[in-house]
Amino acid sequence: MSRESICKETRVKMDKIIAHLQEELKGLRTGRASTGLVENIKVECYGDISPLKQIAAISTPDSQVIMIKPYDLSILSNIEKAILKSDIGLTPAIEGKAIRITVPSLNEERRKKLSAHAKELGETAKVSLRSIRHEAIKLADKEEKEKILTEDDTKRTKDEIQKIIHEHEGKINDAVKKKTEEILKI
Repeated sequence: MSRESICKETRVKMDKIIAHLQEELKGLRTGRASTGLVENIKVECYGDISPLKQIAAISTPDSQVIMIKPYDLSILSNIEKAILKSDIGLTPAIEGKAIRITVPSLNEERRKKLSAHAKELGETAKVSLRSIRHEAIKLADKEEKEKILTEDDTKRTKDEIQKIIHEHEGKINDAVKKKTEEILKI
């Protein structure tokens, strides 16, 4: 494997970690209604399990309300059950052909817990990055042992991997900081 392909593979894996973190952060409540709170809730319908965003239109008509309009009204109660089972801690109310979820403002204690959870998610993502870095460095050392990479190429590869991890750690810090600010904002 060449130096470029090792670095490219490392970057792709780390990009996936960032994308996963952003999805997880989207699901954290901020005291404002957000479609991200519910869009990935798994709903049982038609003998299968689907994310809510695939079976319903989700909107936020105002800052405290999430409206869910299923494409098929026969699954309205399934959506309600799935929301109640989820860990978002919000109560859905069926209103005609839609489900309304009112998002209450967060109290100070809950805000602090959510911001701590956001930081934990960021730390978990950083641990995953370090694991990917470790694998890439091991691969570079193996390639050098097998005479595929020169000693200089191995050093350049390790330096590049270090730059990539610093870049991705910065993205994690930015994402967590932004989410923490959203959570703590009253």
